[in-house]
Amino acid sequence: MTEFTRRHLLTGAVAGGAALAAVAGARGQTAGVAGTGAAAPTRPARLREGDLVALVAPASVTYDEDTLLVAVESLEALGLRVRVGEHVMERYGYLAGRDEDRAADINAAFADGEVRGVIALRGGWGASRALPWIDFDLIAANPKVVLGYSDITSLLLALLARSNLVGFHGPNATSPWSEFTTREMRRVVFDGETPLMRNPRLRNGTLAVRQFRTYPIVPGRARGRLVGGNLTLFAALAGSPYFPDTTGAIVFLEEVEEYIYRCDRMLTQLALAGVFEKAAGVVFGGFTDCGVSPDGYGRFSLNDVFQHHMVPLGKPAFSGAMFGHVAQKRTLPVGTMAEIDAEAGTIELLEPAVI
Repeated sequence: MTEFTRRHLLTGAVAGGAALAAVAGARGQTAGVAGTGAAAPTRPARLREGDLVALVAPASVTYDEDTLLVAVESLEALGLRVRVGEHVMERYGYLAGRDEDRAADINAAFADGEVRGVIALRGGWGASRALPWIDFDLIAANPKVVLGYSDITSLLLALLARSNLVGFHGPNATSPWSEFTTREMRRVVFDGETPLMRNPRLRNGTLAVRQFRTYPIVPGRARGRLVGGNLTLFAALAGSPYFPDTTGAIVFLEEVEEYIYRCDRMLTQLALAGVFEKAAGVVFGGFTDCGVSPDGYGRFSLNDVFQHHMVPLGKPAFSGAMFGHVAQKRTLPVGTMAEIDAEAGTIELLEPAVI
């Protein structure tokens, strides 16, 4: 694509939303940090090799014990010691035990002074159901690293909203733990780095970059606290006591195996709830296997839908960042200050997420 064509498309996208922007109240293409007056979130102590971590299952059931063994071995390969939660392998329908039991494992991990981190075995569904049984005062008094993604989004958001604790949207214990995924998690959770996250530009013998591409939706820079996760869980939690304030935030979203019209529906819910209007900027990560429904319902592309929601607001936004249900994933700290550059497709942490 020529530079002229690329600029033309970007200009057209912004211009196409001009009328809607007048109604929505666009605030320009550069946004600042929110002034909510809320105390800065608590940063947990970083993980170190030799630390004991608790393996918990806040969501779906795991039927195969070998899956658990591989997960434990993966964490041990990181140099961690692992204590498996009491209810991790229980089965209650499609859940890993009853709601109060899954929450009990989380509470026990935070009450245990020897445990330095809490890592989710897997996602699926169920973490939201366990939230009423979680002791958020206990967690606030004993801050620790919490790591996971997908359905674990509910837990991470609730930790920020109710315990004011930074959590980490990154690999679950059952994730493949590629070299890239492992390195990027270590940088944030073990080493306390503040990386500039930019997708690799790999041509692999082709004339143009075809993999890991980012797409500016509304150019510009924005600063704010990272708040987000899986779109389905993010939208489902909105309006509840477990949903953090998005005023001045950088909202980041990812999804897997949802039809485009369903993604549109969830984004519409968030828009109607004022989530995007209050935010400083938005980043879309992996929307893996999100296509048109078999009956042909939903002929917009994903980028069409992203533009429909983002362009009228005039706030910096881009898609294609490497987080979510992708093989090579980054770890994003929920609640940490960051800056995005939508034109460059970058996320930069402005402060360490751990102490």
